[in-house]
Amino acid sequence: MSKKNIAILGSTGSVGTQALEVIGENPSLFCAYVLTAQNNAELLIQQALKFNPAYVVICNEKYYQRVKDALVATNVEVLSGIDAINGIVTHPDINMVLTAMVGFAGLEPTINAIKAGKDIALANKETLVVAGELITDLAKQHNINILPVDSEHSAIFQCLTGEESNSVEKIILTASGGPFRGKSLEYLAGVTREDALKHPNWVMGAKITIDSASLMNKGLEVIEAKWLFGLEAEHIDVIVHPQSVVHSMVQFKDGSIKAQMGLPDMKLPIQYALAYPDRLKNNFKRLDFINYPNLSFEKPDIKTFRNLALAFEALKQGGNMPCIINAANEIAVAGFLNNGLSFLAMSDIIEECMQKIDFYAKPTLDDYLNTDKETRILAQNLIKRIPLKTFTN
Repeated sequence: MSKKNIAILGSTGSVGTQALEVIGENPSLFCAYVLTAQNNAELLIQQALKFNPAYVVICNEKYYQRVKDALVATNVEVLSGIDAINGIVTHPDINMVLTAMVGFAGLEPTINAIKAGKDIALANKETLVVAGELITDLAKQHNINILPVDSEHSAIFQCLTGEESNSVEKIILTASGGPFRGKSLEYLAGVTREDALKHPNWVMGAKITIDSASLMNKGLEVIEAKWLFGLEAEHIDVIVHPQSVVHSMVQFKDGSIKAQMGLPDMKLPIQYALAYPDRLKNNFKRLDFINYPNLSFEKPDIKTFRNLALAFEALKQGGNMPCIINAANEIAVAGFLNNGLSFLAMSDIIEECMQKIDFYAKPTLDDYLNTDKETRILAQNLIKRIPLKTFTN
């Protein structure tokens, strides 16, 4: 395996920091060539001093001088702004772009990287949620790999390796159920951001942790799976698996099921994507079945956790509807994290946006961009009309 130069978009987030751990453990195989961050200038500086990338990009331009001054004695070139990110991903020395930016912001850099012929290690599920058809068509046109980093999609990808000639009957995405599994609507009406951020199994960023608590994360993964694996909604199932040991499964036409299993550690799917098609030896903690004598599975409660049902509905409608739910959800989650919007009201905001934003069956890139903008404005206005409450423990 020849050494790969990796651009990490979102290096200071949960996936980005763990990707740097993988790179640090395999310096002969990977180089952190580009690191980018939105606001976390201090951590970006620390990462640059440790990994000595060719470039760093701080998206928020007000931190540019701080980063530049801190790295003046190094050979690191410091850039700033979203245009710099959109441009740097096309650099000829980059072999792979790990897209770990949060939300819709990851779309344009991913498009630019694909057009430049870069393989994509995809941690930004919103890219395929928003513009799955556009992205997958571009990937085929430019003959690049889209390698999933989400643990569930990595599991499906691994189960399908070597099965190219065999028909898939369905895939089964597993969900932990989050911190509120089994809770009632009455209970959820009063939960706080602190309650929702206490994920039982995974350590993730705030936005994805809230999405996990509301099951929107699983809904977005269902839409992402459609594009990654070329499946329709009726061939995608979701099952709650509280132990998070079975990361997902594939059922083939003969009824047999393959599962990918392991401890809940994002470094494994990150490493698999970076090294694909090779498997690298590592010192990650191994799964010991003696510590997991009981693995349980249950149906998701889509009446209580409506976001999963809304995501399936968006998938069935297609067009720009997944773009609508993604934008509405990003605004709703921000409203909840700011302690103003209730947990249950997030679903109300999303559903109303689905009803009111114009639907396009065959959207262009401009349609996606306009849909995202209009949905965010509507969601913000809807939040302003809701009596808000500051929730405390």
